[in-house]
Amino acid sequence: MDRLDAIKIFVRVGESGSVSAVARELGVGQPAVSKQVASLEAHLGAQLLMRTSRNLSLTEAGRDFYESGARLIGDLEATESRVGRGQASPSGVVRVTVAHAFSRLYVVPRLPKFFARYPDVGVEMLDSDRTSNLVEEGIDLAIRNGALTDSSLVAKKIGSSPAVLVASTEYLSRRGEPTKPSDCDSHDAVLFVAQEGVRPWRLGGGRLGPVSYQPRGSFRTNDAEQMREAVLAGLGITQAPLWLFSRDLAAGSVKRILMDYEPAPVPISAVRPPGRRMAVKVLVFIEFLAELLAELSEK
Repeated sequence: MDRLDAIKIFVRVGESGSVSAVARELGVGQPAVSKQVASLEAHLGAQLLMRTSRNLSLTEAGRDFYESGARLIGDLEATESRVGRGQASPSGVVRVTVAHAFSRLYVVPRLPKFFARYPDVGVEMLDSDRTSNLVEEGIDLAIRNGALTDSSLVAKKIGSSPAVLVASTEYLSRRGEPTKPSDCDSHDAVLFVAQEGVRPWRLGGGRLGPVSYQPRGSFRTNDAEQMREAVLAGLGITQAPLWLFSRDLAAGSVKRILMDYEPAPVPISAVRPPGRRMAVKVLVFIEFLAELLAELSEK
């Protein structure tokens, strides 16, 4: 048994839900496909497929092995596409949902680099400030910030973003720069408001370890870009993901403060529907995003 060929065949059976369909696709008889799957089951010592007279489904072990096998084949195809002479370049359109501010301020300005590398891949970027149903809406990928709650999706952490305290240099020159969290009591804050109310700042470091600090200020919003504009206008200090202010920090119009009290970085994950083989076009886009996020972790 060629184990790689057997895994490829099993993954295709898992995707299509039909042994006969895979046999037609490969131009072989149905017994040949069944034999490959049976050989793989014998090698693993586990039943991968549940067969009845009317349908075919993955067992619990089969679902686990399918996910691993699909990633393996996807990674192999991506590697062949990148380095193999004569291999077809990734192509097609990647439909991806990304939070509006993250896409507009951080991802979209860096897309020319991606298109130069993969000229045959298009990107359709959809607003994901609401939670999308990836399967029903035909979405290949969602980029999610923070902890994930939907365990039915296939998620992979691709990076993280530091949560930073920032203020405009103009504000700090006028009001002074805090050197410890308690100094913020005498400062104005730009507040992010969620459904549960004003979101406190998460602070780390110090003898007390992680703590929650409730800032005070005259301006509050539930929109990240409005929060950024308020900071640039000198309305006060805020806590936000680093990517929101990356250009402003580089330009020197905003300063990162209280760095010794920053909390753990916020994870960023690539999420995709279960039971679907990851296309090479999706894989290379995920790799590109991971490169971008690696730049944040270095700052």
